[in-house]
Amino acid sequence: MKAGSRFLNAVSAFALSAGMVATGTGVLTLASVSVAQAATVSQIVVRGATRVSGDTVRSNVTIVPGRSFTNADIDASVKRLYATGYFSNVSMNVSGNTLVITVSENNLINQVVFNGNRKITDDKLATLVKTRSLGAYSEATAQIDIQAIRDAYAGIGRNDVSVTVQTAPIAEGRVNVAFVINEGERTKIRSINFVGNNAYSDGRLSAVLATKKSGILSFLNRKDVYNPDKLRADEEQLRQFYYNRGYADFRVVSSDAVLDESTNEYTITITVDEGQRYDFGPVNVESTVDGVDADELRGLVVSQQGSVYKAKDVQDTMAAISRRVAAQGYPFARVTPRGNRDFGGRTIAVDYLVDQGERAYIERIEIRGNTRTRDYVIRREFDMSEGDAFNQEMLATAKRRLEALGYFSSVNITTQPGTASDRVVVVVDVQDQSTGSFGIGAGYAAGSGGGFLLEASIEEKNFLGRGQYIRLAAGRGEDSRTYNFSFTEPYFLGYRLAAGFDVFKNENDFSDDDYSYEDQGFALRVTAPITERLSTTFKYSYTKLDYHASDSELADLASPYRRVVNFSPWTRSAISQTLTLNTLDDAQLPREGILASATQEFAGLGGTSDYYKLTGKAKWFYTVNDDADIIASLSAGAGHVFKTGGEMEVFDQFQLGSNEIRGFERMGVGPRSGKYDDAIGGTTYFTASAEATFPLPGLPRDSGFRGAVFVDAGTLYGNDVTVRADDRVRGTDASLRASVGVGLLWASPFGPLRVDYAVPIAKEDYDRTQNIKFGISSQF
Repeated sequence: MKAGSRFLNAVSAFALSAGMVATGTGVLTLASVSVAQAATVSQIVVRGATRVSGDTVRSNVTIVPGRSFTNADIDASVKRLYATGYFSNVSMNVSGNTLVITVSENNLINQVVFNGNRKITDDKLATLVKTRSLGAYSEATAQIDIQAIRDAYAGIGRNDVSVTVQTAPIAEGRVNVAFVINEGERTKIRSINFVGNNAYSDGRLSAVLATKKSGILSFLNRKDVYNPDKLRADEEQLRQFYYNRGYADFRVVSSDAVLDESTNEYTITITVDEGQRYDFGPVNVESTVDGVDADELRGLVVSQQGSVYKAKDVQDTMAAISRRVAAQGYPFARVTPRGNRDFGGRTIAVDYLVDQGERAYIERIEIRGNTRTRDYVIRREFDMSEGDAFNQEMLATAKRRLEALGYFSSVNITTQPGTASDRVVVVVDVQDQSTGSFGIGAGYAAGSGGGFLLEASIEEKNFLGRGQYIRLAAGRGEDSRTYNFSFTEPYFLGYRLAAGFDVFKNENDFSDDDYSYEDQGFALRVTAPITERLSTTFKYSYTKLDYHASDSELADLASPYRRVVNFSPWTRSAISQTLTLNTLDDAQLPREGILASATQEFAGLGGTSDYYKLTGKAKWFYTVNDDADIIASLSAGAGHVFKTGGEMEVFDQFQLGSNEIRGFERMGVGPRSGKYDDAIGGTTYFTASAEATFPLPGLPRDSGFRGAVFVDAGTLYGNDVTVRADDRVRGTDASLRASVGVGLLWASPFGPLRVDYAVPIAKEDYDRTQNIKFGISSQF
């Protein structure tokens, strides 16, 4: 036994005397001591620490006086000291009963600066780096910061960036740190290629992607920035594109981005397997839940037999059935679609099975990744909260709502087990994106009050991360000035009510014609959803108009305008209610769906005006040829105003012009009166339009340019304003006006712009025409 003990002691003594631990740039050394002396120490002495206290050093080691320690304790202690970032070198040795820790301190950072950066501000870079003023300088941390800066530049399309770090001593133990940045040239996307696509051309598929090939205008929209996460999102967009066009077996085989360092350009290649195209086969609803009538639910089915298979129709059907069943008192009911492919007939039969799902409750909703948007803005898009029954379809609905907000570049919702078997944790991962924009618009209108108009606007869709919408705009024309401010709170008082207000002022000064007028006012509005597609808006508006004319001009005005001048200022106080149906598949470039509204307005709550108006308009979109991306649209509108009190004012009647029938001036159609055929408006109007838009041949589809051909028609007739006997009134009959034309559309970075050239083919001799119309494009 004694011999064995002496042997073990000798081995242990050798291990301690020769033990060395290398960690980072420091080397730990133990002096040759006996086992008894090495196993424990009575005190720890710190040397070399000037700014950092000895107690701080001792608190970061695992060795305690009077307690035995091993090489593992020494190794862990050294690592912990390096991890503090205070030291560039650490060594330990045992001398007698004392453990001596010798350290070399990192320099203290006096100031951190960035040189050479133009595309990313100092403030933004300062949030990315961990090297901070008053902290300890660490070369390892600086290298991590260099990579963070490189990643930030890669995110804006500058992979060619180079970053170095420089230090300049300013006093003993203190340095200034400079990150020197050479931003390099923008990394472009040379081409986006598709392999395996037969049903759709490369150009059509490129239009689906958010990532675009570099072009002349890429510096404006910056859509040619390669980002791996963005490419993954593009893959999902491709899947949805094919799934909603009958290709249920579609898959992305691979997507590769290869950087040519000699030209600093990416080549992206996406390989796909389209599969075959399917139609819907027989569609049925079954229920295994007592009390749930499957026959009643069949009326909610969107997918119809014989139509092209669309994944969106299946999702909409599941959502509609799930909401109905939950409302009937079955919160745990689950809707599952079961597809049966008929490969020979190329159909997919779908059975929607309603069964009793697991009884599970939401333990909590955990939100991650939002650096700007407030948590409650995300939570309010869920129709359920903590403690409610778990419903998978409601999660899918919440995901679609969050994506539709436009606040996030990515939205991912997953579930995790809770603290009990019937508890579920919902995890919402989002990534904020920029929601502010600065726009410049331009327009042109001929005739009185026309000319060029420039408008600048600032818009923020997620103000202060609260989900509020703000827009401020100002415009200037040859004889006019416009000012507008809008604010919308999408969840007023915690309810799904979009409440807001608008303030406006328009000034028009026609000095050559010796008259001017200005109108200003405000509107208060609230919009409530009825369904996911249908909403109603209530609005109160107040308008004040001041019309001024010289004596000579007043003598030539039609009598309704003379009345307005004589009774100036003229005011209107009105309430209105609007029903809006929106089934468009895309707000910017709709290819399918209907946008329709019907409005009733009553004026007479004080003020000069006293009337009741009914108006309606609708526009239907349909894709004629999907691969060629030819989109047809039909629109119609109508309105009638009823006099409910005293005199009808000239500005209370409808005006018709270039916005409704291209080829005519603003206020160029309808009844006229007076010496110079002044437009006095009408009581009734009808309009209709047919249009087809298409990508311009010879231009990349990613450029955003489209051509259009159209035909417009309409009429404005009737008159309820009082005129003098010597005023000639004409145009009160329902004669038809019509025009044909061509247009050029551009989805510019400043907003959708449009130029139309129209030729009237049916008009009256007193109508006023205008062939060219240039302005901001809109759906209505």
